[in-house]
Amino acid sequence: MMADHGDDLSAVGGPVRHIPVLLAEVLEALSPKAGDVIVDGTFGAGGYTKAILASGASVVAIDRDPDAIAAGRGLEQQSGGRLRLVQAPFSTLDEQVESADGVVLDIGISSMQVDQPERGFSFRTDGPLDMRMAQAGLSAADVVNSFKIGDLARIFGFLGEERNAGRIARMIESRREKRPFERTLDLADAIETHIGRAPKDKIHPATRVFQALRIFVNDELGELAKALMASERVLKPGGRLAVVTFHSLEDRIVKRFIADSADVATGSRHLPEAHARTATFRKAGGGVTAGDAEVAANPRARSARLRTAIRTEAPARAGDLTIFGLPKLPGIQAPRER
Repeated sequence: MMADHGDDLSAVGGPVRHIPVLLAEVLEALSPKAGDVIVDGTFGAGGYTKAILASGASVVAIDRDPDAIAAGRGLEQQSGGRLRLVQAPFSTLDEQVESADGVVLDIGISSMQVDQPERGFSFRTDGPLDMRMAQAGLSAADVVNSFKIGDLARIFGFLGEERNAGRIARMIESRREKRPFERTLDLADAIETHIGRAPKDKIHPATRVFQALRIFVNDELGELAKALMASERVLKPGGRLAVVTFHSLEDRIVKRFIADSADVATGSRHLPEAHARTATFRKAGGGVTAGDAEVAANPRARSARLRTAIRTEAPARAGDLTIFGLPKLPGIQAPRER
């Protein structure tokens, strides 16, 4: 992936063992204890949830991937009633719990999803060009085979920060007229053949395109923005928010949200119309990254960044997503017949 996530090849590569990143730092930020209710908005393989349960706290764990929820049922049964699993987008976390003492979000793809070729997230093992976390709706193949050149270029450029976005989009349109893209390796090989790869290149030429498709298909940036606003609504005064991101697109959203939430006495440059409002969060920590030892043990941690904030007593704001400055991209809709 590009920017902070540029060398995190586990996001699109082969099998990796799931190790929750920045676990000690997340636990320190949340400070869970018996009687607390913590929302794990991105359950995945349950790494954070297991550690939080060990503190004596209860967890409401959310994941839109039905496979993740199914895999966690055993842990739920062993939790003594302190774990409740919910299959839903984490943007709806305020619909799953009325109030919480903490919220943790680990943004992006899980190792379990990468490890399953049939999910289509990886181009190092062949699989269907899918990438849908919820296993429903528009797939990556639908986008690649039906969207206009300009729309594809914008998706690759904005969400993948791909400098060859236009060239790749034109290649895709030309190739799909002969044969649609249906497999991950087919698309990856076509991009590599068209763009080329120098020996010094650290990442595969298709990495940023795959990132962009995954983010678009799952509306990851929009989901993150909504989840942050939902966290503001459910956290009790003194409740703690901990968000782990893996590339600059995600991190900018989290950083902007915390800044706008904590610095609104006279309005902010992102939300200038906010006058004399009370801060809804207090910044607790920003830009925490993994140490050398953790990166050596878990290369995925190299691009991880943790930002934390503490909820104040101020009423939650209305859900105005304009503060996030999200890029305007084609709407997700049913593809045309082909």
